[in-house]
Amino acid sequence: MTNDATHPDLETFVAALAKTFVISHQDDTDAHLAQALVFNAARLAWRLREQGVAVEHKTSISDVVTNADRAAEQFVTSVLEQLRPNDGILGEEGTAKASTSGRTWVIDPVDGTYNFAAASDYWCSALALIDGEPTHPTALHFGAVHRPDLGYTWFGGPDIPTTFNGKEVASLSEQPCADISFATYIHPTALSQPEIAQPWQALAESFAALRMLGAGSVDLAQVAQGNLGAWAQHSVPAWDWLPGAALIQGAGGAAEQVEVNGIEWSLAGNKQVVAEMLRIIEQAKQQ
Repeated sequence: MTNDATHPDLETFVAALAKTFVISHQDDTDAHLAQALVFNAARLAWRLREQGVAVEHKTSISDVVTNADRAAEQFVTSVLEQLRPNDGILGEEGTAKASTSGRTWVIDPVDGTYNFAAASDYWCSALALIDGEPTHPTALHFGAVHRPDLGYTWFGGPDIPTTFNGKEVASLSEQPCADISFATYIHPTALSQPEIAQPWQALAESFAALRMLGAGSVDLAQVAQGNLGAWAQHSVPAWDWLPGAALIQGAGGAAEQVEVNGIEWSLAGNKQVVAEMLRIIEQAKQQ
């Protein structure tokens, strides 16, 4: 198989894969469809990586995209266009279809592409279903995340208890920053920008330990499961935020966004730690 995702051979293969999937899943509920989509999209990307992927750089050496990202997004998009034709679609790799139903599927075919391209297992496929605009949805129905190297699937939302491989996770217990770990990401160039660096440092210094692993949806799923303490990042795109935010809420936690110094921050964890993070980041505003 070619490594070029725009090559007709790969496009034809993905279209055939989507057609077969549609036949098998045409009666699925939204919940079942979401979990099957992230599972199959991730497995497609994984198989393509085993054959060798073509890597392109977007905004920096660490901001990359591969043919596997594009093929996985093509798969999910093709399925949704056939099974949910009135719903909108927003994908990281460029898909933007307007909704006539009021609902939109927000998809990240490969979250953690830098890790993915480096043969790390810390990446996933993720999606969320929302009402309204992805930047400020009026309703967040659920998120689904699949980490294929380990066979992990998380699913849940504000009104759906979060599950890990089909088993409900424990509700997040109230804990302060000082007692738990902090999962985050900041690009090295942002450390020289005080409007970003000051709030980030104020948060990081408040926790027991710091974790920077490079795949936001996996991080957020781990927070929902209780394996990581809390999470925060600035300027997070909808596809990196909404799937994991839904999982956090389904686990009894909080997922909030706040503007500080003209920069939007996304914060998630148990309700006590999110309230504490909000106070910390507000106090870090530039005078």
